[in-house]
Amino acid sequence: MARVLLEEGSGAPSIRPLMMLLPYLWPKGQAGLRLRVVLSLTSMVLAILATATFPVVMGWVTNALAKSPAEVALASALGLIGAYVLARILMQAFAQLRDGVFARVQYHAMREVGVATFAHVHTLSLRFHLERKTGGLSRVIERGTKGIDTMLSLAIFNVFPTLFQLILFGAIMIVKLDVWIALATGLMVAAYVWFTFAITRWRIQFRRDMNQSDQDANTKAVDSLLNYETVKYFNNEAHETRRFDKSMEKYSRASIQSQISLSILNTGQAVIVAAGMGAVMAMTALGIKEGRFNVGDFVMANAILMQLYMPLNLLGMVYREITQALVDMDAMFRLLYQPQEVEDAPDARPLQVTGGEIRFDNVVFSYEPQRVVLKGVSFTVPAGKTVAVVGPSGAGKSTLSRILYRFYDIKSGAVTIDGQDIRSVTQESLRAAIGIVPQDTVLFNDTVRYNIAYGRIGANEAEIKDAARMAQIDRFIRELPMGYDAMVGERGLKLSGGEKQRVAIARTILKNPPILLLDEATSALDTGTEREIQGALGAVSKNRTTLVIAHRLSTVVDADEILVLDHGEIIERGRHSELIAQGGHYAAMWNKQKEAAEAREKLKAAETDPDVGPDVARAEPASAAE
Repeated sequence: MARVLLEEGSGAPSIRPLMMLLPYLWPKGQAGLRLRVVLSLTSMVLAILATATFPVVMGWVTNALAKSPAEVALASALGLIGAYVLARILMQAFAQLRDGVFARVQYHAMREVGVATFAHVHTLSLRFHLERKTGGLSRVIERGTKGIDTMLSLAIFNVFPTLFQLILFGAIMIVKLDVWIALATGLMVAAYVWFTFAITRWRIQFRRDMNQSDQDANTKAVDSLLNYETVKYFNNEAHETRRFDKSMEKYSRASIQSQISLSILNTGQAVIVAAGMGAVMAMTALGIKEGRFNVGDFVMANAILMQLYMPLNLLGMVYREITQALVDMDAMFRLLYQPQEVEDAPDARPLQVTGGEIRFDNVVFSYEPQRVVLKGVSFTVPAGKTVAVVGPSGAGKSTLSRILYRFYDIKSGAVTIDGQDIRSVTQESLRAAIGIVPQDTVLFNDTVRYNIAYGRIGANEAEIKDAARMAQIDRFIRELPMGYDAMVGERGLKLSGGEKQRVAIARTILKNPPILLLDEATSALDTGTEREIQGALGAVSKNRTTLVIAHRLSTVVDADEILVLDHGEIIERGRHSELIAQGGHYAAMWNKQKEAAEAREKLKAAETDPDVGPDVARAEPASAAE
């Protein structure tokens, strides 16, 4: 069973995400991008070499100024100062060239990984999506792509140059000064790095807590806003605010701990750098006194330390950000490589629909091993015919539609369309052949036109309006202030249940599939509107293989066959008249719904007839139900 992907990994972050990122930085068949990588790395090396010349030139300038006569010293110093200025210009030029050339590679990698992850999420099973938290999942992708940006900006163009500089400066100190000063500098850097990594690794737990509470707060906020009406129905605004505040309180606590630990980190770093610089400068000053060094060497040593101090000062931030980037990238890559529960077979072929016959052959299915939902279900929907499935809630009716769409794979048995096992054909071709009007219609927060056209991307205006007319919603749409350009709101909340259902019917009509699946398609409609829509659905389902999952039995009386499903088994089957004559479960359900409908009609009549008291009318349904 697919498990929900955790946003954070466990333990210290690994470099695995960086290894996974490398193919996107050296993409196959992209010679231009590969050339950019080479050019940017070359520019980086040249920028480092230009940077390494600063301390040496500063030492030369100092020695030149200390010489006599003054005119010669000044001329030499001015020449060296010119070289110093040129080196600084070259350093900036190569650094900017590096960033500009690499930008296309960097953002290409971010786009490719982000799009691949987004596409992969859509291939994951319904089980995964039922268990996920949408707000948290979006944050995983968002932080993962941002982590790639951070990793490429800091790791490649900060950490590696710093290491290269350290090697160069160490060599310069050994050649120009002595090995002991180079060793002292190395010890200072080693102590600085160790302390920074140790404290930053300790701080990671606070960053994890911050991320987790941030994700939790975002998930609660999205969930609450999506269910705005429900919150209002039960006056639970204060409850939702408390839930959000609790998550934000956790975030605040983790943030405070993170800030305190940052202060400890900064103080420790300052102590180590100050002690190291003091030791190196003291050793150089002693060398001047002993005649081994000159004043220019002292200036050079100081310049080297200052040049090292700038990247080292950022090391804590860089390490922290890189560590967090690795965590975020790891979460996104784990999402990208989340295994698919339902996959196409290696030799899967496109579904060939000749007539559209659907056959369930001894199908056994369970969502969880301990709870079997379908227990050896067998039935056939002949090509061009209509078969209805009815039964109490929890009988397994809607599970049939999920299996037919192959959102889940069955445990045993077979489901075939025109003799082709749906597990042997591609999921894309299977779903292209089936049109569904679901029980719970959720619309995109876009225009009415977009939501209807979603049934067939690229449909023209005339086709969209024809589908709306067949679904009997065209008149309603034209009466809207913006017509087909009217926004439907989040999940279609600006429309009534019946209007949303008609939009769903219209986009299924537009899809024009050979197989039709109606899953409680008129459940959100009143009786009068239901009769109107039934006429439209009847016209749409004509000459199409149609599987109807229904609660209202009045909508399936004309079906070619009706199956009564109870506790995962078909207990009755036949036409409406045959099942009524049997006097079994179907007949009992029919009589119960008929009595309820008659009671509603009497109540409605009582509200308009002054001779019949409403209290009496309301009493009649109760006695009928009993």
